[in-house]
Amino acid sequence: MERLTAALDALAGEDLRGQGPALLDRTRTLVSARNRLDAEIARTVRQAECQQAFESDGMTSPQSWLRGHCRLSAAAAGQAVRNGRALAQLPAVAAAHAAGAVTGGQVAVIGQITRPERLARAAAQDVDLPGVDRVLAEFATGHEHAETARLVHAYLQRLDQDGPEPDPTQGRSFTLATHPDGRVTGRFDLDPVGGEKLRAVLESMVQAHRPAGDERSRARQQADALVQWADNTLAAGAAPLLRTVKPHVALQIALPDLLDPATSPGAARLGFGATLSAARARWVACDADLTRIVLDPDGVPLDLGRTKRLVTPELRKAVESRDRHCVFTGCDAPTHWCEVHHVIAWMYGGQTNLENSGLLCERHHTQVHHGFRIHRDTTGRWHTYRPDGTEIRLIPQPADDPELARAG
Repeated sequence: MERLTAALDALAGEDLRGQGPALLDRTRTLVSARNRLDAEIARTVRQAECQQAFESDGMTSPQSWLRGHCRLSAAAAGQAVRNGRALAQLPAVAAAHAAGAVTGGQVAVIGQITRPERLARAAAQDVDLPGVDRVLAEFATGHEHAETARLVHAYLQRLDQDGPEPDPTQGRSFTLATHPDGRVTGRFDLDPVGGEKLRAVLESMVQAHRPAGDERSRARQQADALVQWADNTLAAGAAPLLRTVKPHVALQIALPDLLDPATSPGAARLGFGATLSAARARWVACDADLTRIVLDPDGVPLDLGRTKRLVTPELRKAVESRDRHCVFTGCDAPTHWCEVHHVIAWMYGGQTNLENSGLLCERHHTQVHHGFRIHRDTTGRWHTYRPDGTEIRLIPQPADDPELARAG
């Protein structure tokens, strides 16, 4: 690993100015090297999964560990895990990937054939899986990603051309992503019946609101209808409770920004982490219940003075305001997934106040009661310790790594 780091340092130090077409050859070589690194990451992650190594850091899955400790996106973490599982069953593809001739994206496509139900179907039809592995590996080394995907799709169609009607709900998916500017984008994949239900609701709202001179595009009309659907659901108050409270739009803003007529970009923070200008926050607040939380000069909510064993709604809001998500190292579970934990247990003299409270998701709350420990230092930073007393650390930060600190 030290030699790998040294080689990357040497590459990063090269002067690329004036190299022209030679940069294309360099890019090809780097992509091949990246393929080899991706192969090694997938292999390592797979072995760590088989040995349940992630549990030593208190994580429930390799995906959650990769997201929290390596800062991978959910998509990238999922692909690394799935590729590791697939390559363990496709030695020819694994060899091509390790040689740098096949990309991680191609492996993700080919790996679809290793899903348990498809392997069972192939075995029932006496499919020569090692032969399919070799053919796909050879094809992928000489063809583009899209062509590889088409070949895999053709194989899967022939594998299940006379199979039973699948459960249409198993393929449903809906993902949302929040961008730095607070905008939310998403992608969904629904079965025909589920899609019909969605379209029926959206169309009813689109048709119910068609003012004269409406010049909105069809896409915007449907987006407005989706937001209206959410508005109606929240206003009706019939949605399931989130941690004992009705779901609502949570917004945090300093009192001076709320009262100042200036725009003040980025002055307010929403419950899922997006930021708003003070002007936009005032627009939201004109039809909202306001809760006052007093902060100290360092921006930390003051102790609310509660002495009850159970956390009050007021104290919970203060803890959420300070912690923002699960404080277990590597976990970013949102507040509505979390419980308020007594750092020093009530039975051992711990008080129900802000200083003795920490936000933990259900899994990590359980783990903290079974050997793991959390601690908040004098700077306000949370630390997590394993049952053996060692601290769980993320990938090196500039403050942790002298080389990175000097580079910064």
